[in-house]
Order: sequence, then structure tokens, then C-alpha cells
Amino acid sequence: MPHMQMRDLKENYVVSKETLKGSMNQKKTSPQMMIKSGDRFEDGKKVLGRRNGRRRGRGYKVDRFQDGKLEPNMGSTPCKSLMFHTRPGYGQLGTKCIVKANHFLAEIPGSDLSHYSVEINPEVASRKLDKAIMTELVKLYRNSDLGTKLPVYDGRKNLYTAGSLPFTSKVFNVILADEDEETGNVRKRDFEVTIKFVAVASMAQLRNLLSGKQVDTPQGALNIIDTVLRELAAQRYLSVGRFLYSPTIRKPQALGGGVESWRGFYQSIRPTQMGLSLNIDMSTIAFIEPLPVVDFVAQILGKDVYSRPMSDADRVKVKKALRGVKVEVTHRGNVRRKYRVSGLTTQPTRELIFPLDEHMNMKSVVEYFQEMYGYTIRYAHLPCLQVGNEKKVNYLPMEACKIVEGQRYTKGLNEKQITSLLKVSCQRPHEQELDILQTVQQNDYDHDPYAKEFGINISSKLASIEARVLPAPWVIIELKYSDTGKEKEYLPQVGQWNMMNKKVINGSTVRYWACINFSRSVQESTAHGFCQELVQMCQISG
Repeated sequence: MPHMQMRDLKENYVVSKETLKGSMNQKKTSPQMMIKSGDRFEDGKKVLGRRNGRRRGRGYKVDRFQDGKLEPNMGSTPCKSLMFHTRPGYGQLGTKCIVKANHFLAEIPGSDLSHYSVEINPEVASRKLDKAIMTELVKLYRNSDLGTKLPVYDGRKNLYTAGSLPFTSKVFNVILADEDEETGNVRKRDFEVTIKFVAVASMAQLRNLLSGKQVDTPQGALNIIDTVLRELAAQRYLSVGRFLYSPTIRKPQALGGGVESWRGFYQSIRPTQMGLSLNIDMSTIAFIEPLPVVDFVAQILGKDVYSRPMSDADRVKVKKALRGVKVEVTHRGNVRRKYRVSGLTTQPTRELIFPLDEHMNMKSVVEYFQEMYGYTIRYAHLPCLQVGNEKKVNYLPMEACKIVEGQRYTKGLNEKQITSLLKVSCQRPHEQELDILQTVQQNDYDHDPYAKEFGINISSKLASIEARVLPAPWVIIELKYSDTGKEKEYLPQVGQWNMMNKKVINGSTVRYWACINFSRSVQESTAHGFCQELVQMCQISG
């Protein structure tokens, strides 16, 4: 299903081999905040504000242009034959200043780590369940068979420890109690977990890289550190891909239609010229509001449902919005059983009857709730939620259910919701800085038991970087004439300019350039026309 997501670019200002971007007041040289807050939002397969990257697909055409003329590309140069020149030096132009980046310096363990494989039988498709099984195993066996080690598990096949476990291979039995999402029943399941030693995970190559030696980036070692730092955070927050969200980071904001925004973050270990650093970026996406189902339905339809029955069109709309959503019952006091909605009844609650036993003794839903729970149904004109599987369908009155918190909204947002989400996610640099620092403070890496176990230390301060505010790149001359009949010069200010009716004085010549069309829906003639118009505009602008 198409979905809406807003999040910040994964690396706003990378120190390693990338140019710092941004604009600052040229008169000030004191430390300033320069954290980019360009959130990315996705709507289905369309992405705005995406970073440049590879895109998979079969065959794309590359046309080459020389001096404004379109030429077909007769061949390509193999990537391996390319040779990149070394950087001749560092620039000196502009006003020097100090900026802050969303990086936090990190120290890594001096000793190597141990890598183990994990096999769980019977196999489970859920990574969340795999993690729950391993958490239970560590709880049961840490002080005995695991030799007091606190391992980290990636949720798939890999387990890491600081030092070696007191065995090379061992089988553990774990009993896990979990809740069936279809029926809401709690069930106990037996699992057999086999842990086998694989290899020593060396940190030597990473230490060599950080000391300035020319080595390939040790991605394996970086992945282990990422796994360690993510372990506790994944227990505290809700994971969505590689992002972590929580209503405690910032108070959720209502977007309308039963949807609210949650603030979250992404963290990743990066090797930089300063050393190893933890990059943290903020993100905002939509979640379903944890409302009573009747209130949620009222917001979905935008009308009074408390006293008026639903039309067939309304029922279809509500059914589509609620299908797959997890709800909990509220009519049984402290017993909050959870169910996943599978559908909606075609009849209102007051007309629903069901077989009470195998003898087909029928009873109405209204009577059943009154006799069984002492609960009087107030909105009997509304349909019931259908929960459970097809073989055994359960009816739950809407008013007796509440949406479970922490469910990501995966359906498409309307224009009003998109506008609200953009408004919530857009921040000034100072606000972005406060959010990032608050997240680091909440994560409390100094007291993270996993980081302590593996000897990883994270600074609580944003990294400071030397930067330069460059002068305006061009002096532009206006084509409009002033009252004196002379052309006016226009100098861009604060890195901004408008080229309407303007022309650069000393324009450069671009002899070789290319336009790549990745879209199958854009015709070659359309791409060719775009390129010709681009050439004309460049010529007009000087």
C-alpha cells in the first residue's frame, strides 16, 4: 500500500570526503548550528527529496551533449578504467567559521569480538519473534551457560559477544508465551536454539582505518557496532525499518482523519576524518491515533456517527480503513485482549445474532454483552467489528474497542494530512539541534548495558567542524533597464538569487554533459525536448 513518511537525510554534513553544505551569516564567526532539516516523504513509490543513488532497472538510454548539440552515446567507459585524481589541496576562499554537525564521536573496543551463528527451530518468519526468543534465552541462561556474557543479536542468524562464550556449540530450549493476533489467545511455544561459534570478529582493520592507514572500509566491524548500539534502543522504541519511533521523543500531533505524527530517529556509525562517529537524523511519519474505534470512525467519515446509521458507502470506507488494524477490548476491566480487525458486519449490531452452542441456540450480540459482561451497548445502530479467522468469526461492538497504540499508518495520506505532516516535520536548525540532543540524552549511551559490555563510548556533544562561508559565485546583470537607461548589477545575497530576466556576466562553457532517462513512461521525444530547452535557457542566461 502507498504510504507517507517524512524523515531527514541520513547524513546531513559528512566530514569524510564530502563537502559541507549550507549557508551562514558572513559577519559571524562564532559556532553556529548547521543541521539540515530536509525531511523526506514517500507516497507510494514516489519519493521527493531523495538522495542521489543507484536505481535498479533494465536498460536506460544515455544521450551525450556537446556545445548544445544532442549526440547519441556510442559506447561507455568501464568503471574499472577510471582513475580519480588526488585532491590537490584545501580551499582558502571565504570566511572561516565553526559549525556543528549531527555526529557524535565514538570510541570502539580495543579487543576483538566473537561471532556466533544462531539457528531457531521451528523456524519463524517474524524477526520480532526471533528477537523475543533470544531475549528470553539470555534472561534464562546469562548467569549460567552464557558465562555472564551479554550478547547482541541481529534478529536473523548472527550473535556477537565481547569475548568468548564458554562453549563452541550448544543447544538451548526456550518456552515463549505469545499472543495469537487472530484469536487473542495466549499460547506457549517451545523452541530449540542452536548457537555455534563462527569466527573472531576482528576490529584491527577498523582501528587501522581510523589511524589513517589506507584500507578498505571494514563494513563488517561497523555493522557489529551498529547492532550493539541499536539493541537497547530497539527495546525502548518502535522499529520501522532502520528507524526508531516513540511518542516520548516529541508529543504526537494530530494530522486529521484518525492519523497522528510520531517523531523518530535513525542512527548509524560512520568512519570520518575526525574518527568514528555516530550519525543521528530525525524523522517524522504517520501513525494511527490510539482512539476509541467509534471516535476513529467519526474522524474517518467526518460526520456524526453517534446517532446516525452508516450508509453502504460509509461502511465500505470504514472497513477499508480498519482492516488489519489491531484493537483491544475495553468492556472487561483490566482484561485488555487484543485482536486484529478482519472486516465489518453488513448489519447493525442490534440485528446481529450468532449460534451460542453446537445445538444452534441463537442469541443476539446485544443480549450476550448484557448478560455476559453487564455491558449495555449504546450505539447499536453501528456495525460490529469482525475479528479472528474465517472459521471462527467474533463480533465486537465498535464502542467496546480501542485502537492499540504504535501502529504505523501505511495507507495514502490526503492533501490536508500531507500539509499537516510537512508543517510538523519542518524545523529550524536550532529546533533540529534540540531534538537530536534530546534523543541522545534519552538514549543515555553512558548507561547502556550493551555499549558498556562491548566497551563502546559515545560523546554527548555535537561534533564541531571547521567550515568556510564562500562568497557569492556570480555577479548577475539585470536585462531590465533602470530610469537612467543603464543595466543594473545584482549580487546574490545569503546564497540566494533569482535568474528571471537576469544574465551572468562571465558564464562558463560546459562542453560535455549527459541526461539519463530512468523512467519508462517518459518518451524519448519528451526527454530530447527537455534537453533542448535546457540548452536554450543556459544560452539565454549567459
